[in-house]
Amino acid sequence: MKTVILIPCYNESLTIEKVVRDFKKNMPHADIYVYDNNSTDNSYELAKNAGAIVRREYRQGKGNVVRSMFRDIDADCYIMVDADNTYPAEAGLKIEELVLSGKADMVIGDRLSSTYLTENKRRFHNTGNKVVRKLINLLFDSDLSDIMTGMRGFSYEFVKSFPISSEEFEIETEMTIFALKHDFLIEEFPIAYRDREEGSESKLNTISDGYKVIRLLFSFFRDNKPLQFFSILTLILIIIATLFFIPILINYLNTGFVDKIPTLIIVSTVVIIAVIIFFTGVILHVIGNQHNENFEHYLLNLKKQKREKD
Repeated sequence: MKTVILIPCYNESLTIEKVVRDFKKNMPHADIYVYDNNSTDNSYELAKNAGAIVRREYRQGKGNVVRSMFRDIDADCYIMVDADNTYPAEAGLKIEELVLSGKADMVIGDRLSSTYLTENKRRFHNTGNKVVRKLINLLFDSDLSDIMTGMRGFSYEFVKSFPISSEEFEIETEMTIFALKHDFLIEEFPIAYRDREEGSESKLNTISDGYKVIRLLFSFFRDNKPLQFFSILTLILIIIATLFFIPILINYLNTGFVDKIPTLIIVSTVVIIAVIIFFTGVILHVIGNQHNENFEHYLLNLKKQKREKD
């Protein structure tokens, strides 16, 4: 059974060598891949000298790096970890055991139940993690503790069926939603988190990357739960139309005359639009169910091909 360590890297010369050596020490049987994402320091050379298999990804952004990793590499267990030395290499063995035993298709290294909130000095990041976690758990009826961790494990089936659309740091959120939508086996366990070393800077921008994650959540809610999404829009429009219609109705009951004809026309138009939106959600819901059935057949074929290859 083949295990690989995947390390996206962008200007991590202070830490990349230690990360590679720690994994070589704790998991000497695993192949370690570092994908350098246009670093302007000597991260590439340091990773190579430490014993990693180093490749370049010229399209900027973590999502682009992960897409290339997943496309290029075949393995039974994939362990992805950030290059900033904030995650313990020892946790890789637990992740590997959960994936190779078939207990999990995605393993989440849970920082938030461990040391993250005390170690992480960027308080807005703590708040952002909590907000995203609560939104996903609410929208997808789940109970996950850490949505945006940088240390995860994956099965072959997950990696080869995951259609990555994100280009940057919202990739972690996309992975989580994909796993929830398609009922992949998910396991979490707490891992120790240590803050970045002095001089090592985070590539995350709290405001812009936070906005991208929220936008991604909105689009995934629309695309993956269209009936609920369009039903909410329908309800909002019906409430607005009702608020404008009630005074007209009361005036008609009192006087026998229909007042504010233009308003009544607009209210009628809004109601028609609301009905169209609702049935749009119904149609997309049916199409989504058919897509899920096709995806299940695809997964079965993927597993069959893997068994034949093994």
